[in-house]
Amino acid sequence: MRIKLVSGRLGQLWLVAVLALGCALFVAACGGDDDDNGGGGGGFGGGKATVTASKCGLGNGKKASGAPIKLGAIATKQPGTDFSEIPRTAEAYFKCVNDNGGINGRPVQLLIETEQTDPGQIASLAKKLIESDKVVGMVGNISLIECAINHKYYEQKGFYMIGAGIAPECYSTSNIAAVNMGPRYSSDGATQYAIRAGAKKIAFDQSNVPGNEYIEAGPKLVAKDEGAEIETFKDNVPIQDANSIAQKLVQSAGSDGAVVLNFTPPEALKILKAAQSQGLQDRVKTWACSTPCNTDFIADALGPQWDGKLGVNAELNLVSADAPDSNLYRDVLKKYGSGIPLGSFSQMGFLEARIATEALMGIKGDITPESANQAFLKVKDFKTDIICNPWYYGEAPLHLPNNVDRTVVPKGDVMVEKEDCFPISDVDPAIKQVREIEQKDPSLIGK
Repeated sequence: MRIKLVSGRLGQLWLVAVLALGCALFVAACGGDDDDNGGGGGGFGGGKATVTASKCGLGNGKKASGAPIKLGAIATKQPGTDFSEIPRTAEAYFKCVNDNGGINGRPVQLLIETEQTDPGQIASLAKKLIESDKVVGMVGNISLIECAINHKYYEQKGFYMIGAGIAPECYSTSNIAAVNMGPRYSSDGATQYAIRAGAKKIAFDQSNVPGNEYIEAGPKLVAKDEGAEIETFKDNVPIQDANSIAQKLVQSAGSDGAVVLNFTPPEALKILKAAQSQGLQDRVKTWACSTPCNTDFIADALGPQWDGKLGVNAELNLVSADAPDSNLYRDVLKKYGSGIPLGSFSQMGFLEARIATEALMGIKGDITPESANQAFLKVKDFKTDIICNPWYYGEAPLHLPNNVDRTVVPKGDVMVEKEDCFPISDVDPAIKQVREIEQKDPSLIGK
């Protein structure tokens, strides 16, 4: 898989989306099989890779040596909100890289810091990583508010962070680009699905954490544009009374409506199980959820009573997809990611590390903060079967490269694809702005 470089400057131009076994034979390169199969891709973007197999680093089976290339990551980890498996999966991929030649012979070391939504703590962690630990780049960040706190600091230091986003600044600033589209835009997609399923009213509920007003604004725009009514709710996490929450949401939606959830998997599952125990799952037109619910953990826990009844907006491909990067992703978790579940979170961490590795391997000469971050900035047309369209960075005041995705539903004990890749509605202003950027420079997505 090759990365093309961005030339010139692009024209003008954010809880949590937070957040899924089968493996091919594990070869020395830690790679997948040789079948060039997009695994559920097609349609709008396809999610099809142009390579026949994926590998870690050089893929030569030789351990890297020498001074490590240090990268940093910051993740929220607190009661009710634990995103740490994203950077831990990135770390797992880098371990595979280190067993396969590293970055042109040198190993990668990912320094992971966790935070508890304390602005002072978050700011100090970024400075520690960059100024004291001397990391050359930030890869694998995922936090409720970190983008809002640190984006100006990254701009000042010339760092271009590759992470997963939640806060608005993860998508609306110049020095941050995420592999996911975040809770707002994923909730947009879940709302679009619910309306396509015939819902006349949306009952939208999410965690009562920083940024929820921003998130709900997207589904409100989509519902208004489609002529549907919407009522929004916020609930504290960890959830203590899921029964009453399920009751209020079903009552709000009504028989011709839909319930749309934006929670981490354990919290969403509480509401869904509560609905099931009270016989409420069939009292609305459909149920929907943002990306975090895209995990076989949810499908298995719900059981066959929910088959086809929960439409999950999937910013990333099925974890079971038979495709190069997806096969490698499962192989990496099997060998290097003990305890990390298959799911959207771990897919994000894998993809972040994969992008960063390919960029770093293309550097001629010393790997420094300047050369590493310029390499990140110049990524475009990064094809992978894990997301629908190629991923890119590029110079722009706004970054939202993942803006096309799928819908999956539970079937048996796994998630299966229901809707192929479709564009998130450009009634949301940032989506419209990004589409204009892609039209101005089609090479960003390989067109």
